[in-house]
Amino acid sequence: MALISLKSIHKIYNVGGEEVRALDGIDLDINENEYLAIMGPSGSGKSTLMNMVGCLDTPTSGQYEFEGEMVQIMDDSQLASIRNRKIGFVFQTFNLLPKATAQHNVEIPLIYANIRKDKRTKMASKALASVGLSDRSHHRPNELSGGQRQRVAIARALVNNPSIILADEPTGNLDSKSGHEIMSILDDLYQNGNTIILVTHEDDIAQHAHRIIRLFDGRITEDLKIKP
Repeated sequence: MALISLKSIHKIYNVGGEEVRALDGIDLDINENEYLAIMGPSGSGKSTLMNMVGCLDTPTSGQYEFEGEMVQIMDDSQLASIRNRKIGFVFQTFNLLPKATAQHNVEIPLIYANIRKDKRTKMASKALASVGLSDRSHHRPNELSGGQRQRVAIARALVNNPSIILADEPTGNLDSKSGHEIMSILDDLYQNGNTIILVTHEDDIAQHAHRIIRLFDGRITEDLKIKP
């Protein structure tokens, strides 16, 4: 059974009285411990598909199964529970709280999960250590480089031990050296058993994945396995 199964997924927005088909009949299965890149030009539906897979949005029509459960019939608290327990998010813009330390930023998902403070501290410290930032735990985002901020974001995504990492243009705001370091961390996570779903417009970043999905006008135009 697929970890994630999308069947005939449509997402339609009404923009200024006009119908916009952001996703137009998506069929996609993603298995456990896959490394998948989603590519396509601006407006192709990449981010909408990512939001759908990440339970940040629900389809207008179609069927989404996550670990065999029907996502489209879940209420907000059930969707929030999946996001908090099963999925780690990494965004291009880092989405860190500017006045909070790296340690506190990483602890945020654990606060939502009602983890007690002493356990939170240990889990966040371990996650920061896993991305090589133990010595920066008390620094705020403006005291960190772009690459370090993205590593904090990855530590936050990892802190709940999710099975899936969703990375939306994770190297988009980074120089090439920092981008290489971030991709190396994602590669290691895949080797350790995580499912990695990556949205990117850069071919060299997509080559880290083992499978590439190309979108155009809300439809899948190519589903290519590039590595065994």
